[in-house]
Amino acid sequence: MKKLDSIKSDKIWGYELWIASTHPNGCQGDFKKSVGGEYPLLVKIIQANDTLSIQVHPDDDFAVKLEGEGNRGKTECWYVLDAEPDAKLVYGIKEGYSNEVLAKAITENNLESYLEFVEVKKGDFIFIPAGTVHAIGAGLRLLEVQQSCDLTYRLYDWGRGREVHIEKGLAVIKREEMIPVKPFSDEFECQYFKLQQVKVKGGWSMLCSKGNGPEAVQLIYIISADKAVIRTSEQKAGVPVKAEEIYAVMPGEKITVEGSAEIMRIIAK
Repeated sequence: MKKLDSIKSDKIWGYELWIASTHPNGCQGDFKKSVGGEYPLLVKIIQANDTLSIQVHPDDDFAVKLEGEGNRGKTECWYVLDAEPDAKLVYGIKEGYSNEVLAKAITENNLESYLEFVEVKKGDFIFIPAGTVHAIGAGLRLLEVQQSCDLTYRLYDWGRGREVHIEKGLAVIKREEMIPVKPFSDEFECQYFKLQQVKVKGGWSMLCSKGNGPEAVQLIYIISADKAVIRTSEQKAGVPVKAEEIYAVMPGEKITVEGSAEIMRIIAK
């Protein structure tokens, strides 16, 4: 078991903490050494003090087509750790508009009327498959689990003057039925990852199944904790845990959490 230290990246809208990453743009060297290579997921904390740009990410096929061999797409999800009253997200685009219409709206700085906005609160879960138009609104703190990819096509930036990627962004948009935003319900699974929320009252144990490769490593993220400790089968004394810490559990390793805590277990697929 290894506690991971975050890498902070300041942004014009707030900051990101890369808390589990072997990606070249923010690699935790000790984590990469421990897992023995490239971990397929990237886990972040996002603190949005202002609204992020309207953006979209490519899927695996488009990542290779547009950026070259060796790239992967970016399917992601968000768990809301904290939210100010009336905090909102952009979650998709309205139906019935062609790429030509959207391109015109972007160049004329009036894309807002084509976007779907949704209010969110603490504990909500949002699934963002590659190709989904989205943006994090101001006043939100999120746990983000995603494919290990740093490809973002910015469609619109609220007049802040940063570069936009209209042609590539419009090319990768997918207009598919969205999963409704709602409180996280114990477990979620997609093609790339599985999340399990555990509310510990007294004690909870898990075994990281034996497997080969970095993808066999599992992550334990501490959402909240009250006098809780974590230990392996080899440790007699538990290590106190705090909210927003994350631990990598190695294949074949068993860990136990004792006390009161809320945990997100993250499994790569």
